[in-house]
Amino acid sequence: MFGGIGESEIKEKEIIIKNYPFKPSKIFPNAILTVDNIDAICYDAYPPKLKIGNEAILISREYAKELEEFTLNNKIPVIKETYNWSWILEPYLDTEYTPETDTRLKNLLAKNGIFEDELNEIRNEVGAQMLKYNAMLWEWGDLNLMDVLHAMKTKYNKKDFNDFYWRAMEIQFRTKAK
Repeated sequence: MFGGIGESEIKEKEIIIKNYPFKPSKIFPNAILTVDNIDAICYDAYPPKLKIGNEAILISREYAKELEEFTLNNKIPVIKETYNWSWILEPYLDTEYTPETDTRLKNLLAKNGIFEDELNEIRNEVGAQMLKYNAMLWEWGDLNLMDVLHAMKTKYNKKDFNDFYWRAMEIQFRTKAK
């Protein structure tokens, strides 16, 4: 259920990715991404992300400083983390989840177009799998896009995971009400 996010090598004008674990990805399993392929970068997130079209490509946090330099040197737009998946997955952390926390997160998600009915559908879909995932991890600080992808990859067949993967990407980048 757990897995890495592949290996990255950040060069002057390209990023080489090997062993990327998510088969629906446009870069699976290996890719060389040039500056022209990358729409934006979020280097201060955990994990950092490259935005390529409608997809978030996850990069190991160990490369954050190199990724920041790559971004600035190549004048690639910077995007901020949305936290949508962190907020959706917070009930599955190994920590207290209060009614006040629930209300706060629902309000934050609503600002990004994820309203209570959709939130309940998403949590119903991922909840049991996230509880299994975090029962082994015991994460208390943050579960995010990387975690939900790893967890759901073991639940779904190829077709269903492909569908989930692209829905997860849409949710990742959603930043305003529909």
